[in-house]
Amino acid sequence: MGANPCIGLKQLYDSNRADIVWSESDIERMTKAAPPWLSRMILLAVNTGLRRGDLLKLCWSHIGSDEIEIRTGKSRDKIKALIPLHADLEAVLASIPKRGPLVLTYDDSRRPVTSNGFTSAWRRAWADAGMGDADLHFNDLRGTAITRLYLAEFSEREIAEIVGWTEESVKRIIHRYVGRAAAVRNRIERINQIKKGTDFAK
Repeated sequence: MGANPCIGLKQLYDSNRADIVWSESDIERMTKAAPPWLSRMILLAVNTGLRRGDLLKLCWSHIGSDEIEIRTGKSRDKIKALIPLHADLEAVLASIPKRGPLVLTYDDSRRPVTSNGFTSAWRRAWADAGMGDADLHFNDLRGTAITRLYLAEFSEREIAEIVGWTEESVKRIIHRYVGRAAAVRNRIERINQIKKGTDFAK
């Protein structure tokens, strides 16, 4: 029996996959194996938390001076994601040539990236990266975006507003994937920063 061509592609129900995230090493392997436009798409997903469909329809007009503002397709355009333009996200956007109204176009072309084009390129990059039967999908990159925001000290409510999710979905990811050790180190660092300006001996 041949390998399943849908591995890494088909999106399952969010209720089944909301707590699955990519490791940094897996992200690096895929971005190295992917063509430049797909690599940038992967990094946009990691830094915005947007789904594939929302990234494909992302326009330069959605990007303001301080944030990306876009209504999410999953919510039937009822929920708006408000994503702050932090340094890593700005760097990704700055690397993308402006060839038309849509942010994502194929390399050396004004043609916007299509769902079919994404699927074909993703399958090739998946094989070239040696991902094998890893149970990871593109939309699972959102979980990594969530954990990064949490470790940057955003509240669960703030994260939900940023990515256009429910607080319950955000909590589920944080509780499962933000390691206790990482969370403790983050809190220690915050306490030490406060302590620098305070004389606890007095």
